[in-house]
Amino acid sequence: MMICSSTMAKSGADEKILSYNDVVLRRSDLDILNGPNYLNDRIIEFYFSYLSSLFPSDDILLVPPSIAFWIKECPDPESLKDFMEPLHLSGRKLILLPINDNSDVCMAEGGSHWSLLVFDRNSNVFVHHDSSSGCMNEYHAKQVYKATLPYISSNATYKECPNMPKQVNGYDCGVYVLAIARVICQWYAGSGTQDADTLWFSHLEQVSPSAVSVMRNDILVLIKGLMASPKTVA
Repeated sequence: MMICSSTMAKSGADEKILSYNDVVLRRSDLDILNGPNYLNDRIIEFYFSYLSSLFPSDDILLVPPSIAFWIKECPDPESLKDFMEPLHLSGRKLILLPINDNSDVCMAEGGSHWSLLVFDRNSNVFVHHDSSSGCMNEYHAKQVYKATLPYISSNATYKECPNMPKQVNGYDCGVYVLAIARVICQWYAGSGTQDADTLWFSHLEQVSPSAVSVMRNDILVLIKGLMASPKTVA
């Protein structure tokens, strides 16, 4: 039987290369990180899982992209209630939700822009971090805010992040999400509970275009390092 080259290429791209916690990465994910490409759900879910391992705490919840998407798009309040209860949002002190501008529940990994919505219980606020110049995801972030609010046992307000670092190209929004998530987790693990007024905003100076470029490569190196460990190779 003959197998065409395009089929072989597709098969290679779909090859499982890493199983990390509950996240499975494929060869195509490395290709995304290697080039100037928009990040997909799997890479963001992987890095959120990695941050959860670095900062293990029941206070912190890094929500996978698929769950954040369903919170935004779930059409049935009762179904959403059943979905939200296992997340135990009312007991969390810090909740990070990746926001995508896809609104089509039938389109896997749709959308064209990522941003980050963060709830800090100490200051009782949701802060939206959007690296686009026009705050493209404000509508979608507010949808998640409104859907989440009844489950966090709080009357938290919503705000856009002041002095938010801005991307300088059309593809690094997802890396900005990961870089900001890392900064916020580091802030919380350090002095987070003492900074209710200023929050993590001054720490975002670390998230520059050059730092984001370095982080893209660092994530690639991290994945390759984990692939070399027998316990994490798929």
